[in-house]
Amino acid sequence: MVDTAQSRAQTIAYPSPDARPSRRDSEHVAPHVVVLFGATGDLARRKLLPGLAHLSVSSLAPDIEIVGTSLEDYDDESFKTFARKAIEEFGSHKLSEEQWTAFAPRLRYVPQSAGPDALAQAVADAEAELGEEVRRLHYLSVPPKAALQVITMLDEAKLVERSRVVMEKPFGTDLDSAIVLNDQVHEVFAESQIFRIDHFLGKEAAQNILAFRFANGLFEPIWNRNFIDHIQIDIPETLGLDRRAGFYESTGAYKDMVVTHLFQVMAFVAMEPPTALEPRAISEEKNKVFRSLLPVKPEHVVRGQYSGYRMEEGVARESDTETFIALKVGIDNWRWAGVPFYLRTGKRMAEGQRIISIAFKEAPKSMFPAGSGVGSQGPDHLTFDLADESKVSLSFYGKRPGPGMKLDKLSMQFSTHETERAGDVLEAYERLILDAMRGDHTLFTTAEGIESLWERSIPLLDDPPPVKMYPPGTWGPNAIHQLIAPHAWRLPFERAWRQAR
Repeated sequence: MVDTAQSRAQTIAYPSPDARPSRRDSEHVAPHVVVLFGATGDLARRKLLPGLAHLSVSSLAPDIEIVGTSLEDYDDESFKTFARKAIEEFGSHKLSEEQWTAFAPRLRYVPQSAGPDALAQAVADAEAELGEEVRRLHYLSVPPKAALQVITMLDEAKLVERSRVVMEKPFGTDLDSAIVLNDQVHEVFAESQIFRIDHFLGKEAAQNILAFRFANGLFEPIWNRNFIDHIQIDIPETLGLDRRAGFYESTGAYKDMVVTHLFQVMAFVAMEPPTALEPRAISEEKNKVFRSLLPVKPEHVVRGQYSGYRMEEGVARESDTETFIALKVGIDNWRWAGVPFYLRTGKRMAEGQRIISIAFKEAPKSMFPAGSGVGSQGPDHLTFDLADESKVSLSFYGKRPGPGMKLDKLSMQFSTHETERAGDVLEAYERLILDAMRGDHTLFTTAEGIESLWERSIPLLDDPPPVKMYPPGTWGPNAIHQLIAPHAWRLPFERAWRQAR
């Protein structure tokens, strides 16, 4: 019989509160050797190498040296060639020739086949370039099955001391596997050294939720069941499998996206005010949300599969894996009792969007004449767009100019790209890598949190409803409308975002 996540939390070793760095004492960051596992993979090519290059040349990060390792039999020069091409093709911040000349010597490469001793020597050489007080950041951009092998290799190479490790999802595929994974990782690394990454939380808009909620007298008093009718977190994707059939077949949309992304975003929306804007306090409040989450009922879930999925290479012809999921969940606490949270995500959908939509309860309308338009376009909404161009919109009813009392739905919108500080926006991975160097767990997930979510997922995982087919390029199976009734999905939007001038 497995222990619950809440009881197991007591066995996870944390350092003393004084040992936890906060934003107030993180001004000085020691030099770092970044050991990048999976350094020639797709994530490294698209996000990690361009992000590390930007952090290095922009002076946002401390002095860094990068040791890449992967299955390819590269040497230092071929890895530099690979990195430069990746930065030129995918970097949002292009490097000048002078910047590349400064960055390139910081790159070195060790084939994984060379073994732990060769890796340890490469790290030692990199540390010699940085002087004293050097720390190590190990980024595991590897398939889930390889993560524990990498952890073992780091232990054998004696690279655990003075280090932190960044782990990519999935963090298990159910409660039992999550417990086993956490236990095995804890044999080598303390929980305080582990950074389970969710790039959604690294986006400016996700962090803006905390600012909107807790810094404004306009919103904080109404952020509860008395004023909020329901909440939607909607993250459809237009992409298909992108050569990930082997991974996706054993995972599906719920395990791939909901547990590791959508529930994490939900925690930012639903958490209580932390005692301070520091990692430990925020993690505690997020974990309280997960513990308060009601079990996910199969009857409140719509699973879908896009037509043609079973014909994809590597997919079983009778596959029941969902490429789409929509669900209704509740949080059993004083603030949110009775407020439904609707979550939706899927592959090959009509649009690629990432929104959080807060629907406020409607005001009485008896004073307005029939046909005035009040309430005709749904309730007032506060909407956060989690795309790279961070946006926030507040919609409301206002009088249409002219005679009579006719009302239209209006909106006030804000975008970080409209401000003079737009150039300071970090991409999600850049921000999270920098936070990991600082030892700041604010935007990362804990072992307790992950196990709590898998525990609440047991009813769905034990008895998943059958998948319903949906055509590619749509918003999912028709059953999603019955799931959310009497409400309606915000996507597609009733109005377009205003474009920055």
